[in-house]
Amino acid sequence: MEIKSTTMSDSDNNTLPDTQNQKDTREIPIDKVGVKNLKYPIAVKDKNNEIQHTIATIAMTVDLPQEFKGTHMSRFVEIIQCKDREIHVDSIDTILVEMQKRLKANSSHIEIEFPYFMEKKAPATGKPSLLDYVAKFHAVRNGDKKDFILTVKVPVTTLCPCSKNISKYGAHNQRGEVTVSVRFQDTVWIEDLIAIVESSASSELYSLLKREDEKSVTERAYENPVFVEDLVRNVVMKLKMNGNITWYNVEAENFESIHNHNAYAQIESHNVFTNGQADEYMINRY
Repeated sequence: MEIKSTTMSDSDNNTLPDTQNQKDTREIPIDKVGVKNLKYPIAVKDKNNEIQHTIATIAMTVDLPQEFKGTHMSRFVEIIQCKDREIHVDSIDTILVEMQKRLKANSSHIEIEFPYFMEKKAPATGKPSLLDYVAKFHAVRNGDKKDFILTVKVPVTTLCPCSKNISKYGAHNQRGEVTVSVRFQDTVWIEDLIAIVESSASSELYSLLKREDEKSVTERAYENPVFVEDLVRNVVMKLKMNGNITWYNVEAENFESIHNHNAYAQIESHNVFTNGQADEYMINRY
């Protein structure tokens, strides 16, 4: 019996119709189209250890003119796969340019979110342990114009000033999360943003705490009560001292321990702080 090969030849591939390139008659352009939730290894600059290797969740999108039926989804993955086995931060703009070129797009977007680890020493015993944070790079190209935002999510402890003032003993405290997004001129380290947030809360968090460490953290939080309003204001005060930062957005959310809802506050820098550059920003979600 003769068995015929089912492998597609190059000639077969060349004759297959390109459905995505077919004309669309609805005359509706698409702002963003592409792939999301793509996992890929990346290498991130680490202030203390030069490079940190981690796994990112990536979204890549481009605009689609009204005359085209669809974009070529496989090309997004090809662009990533053509790089080294890791994406380096320095190559992000090159990726955006290649997306514009290969997908015949005017604008290209990439969002890279990843866990970032820092070694922390317990406050009393000095025992080291790793704590994970969430960081995100959001980069956009529109023609030759570029925009880039760095975001870091930092877990913290907050203790309620009101609860402390009205109670005979104790005060309710809870874990919260602060999200800081910045635009900047020169290098801004992820570690520095984390340090700003942690020093603005009632206490920072640790993965490993022995009894004497737990005592230290509990007492520190009690001595430094902050409302969610205090928290965002404290962070902004310190961001303003960094001359490299040209724009910021700070959000804080407390996961209340005595309520079935969360407390929330947010501050974004205004056009005065950005020296009028805000009108040129292209990213409006961060």
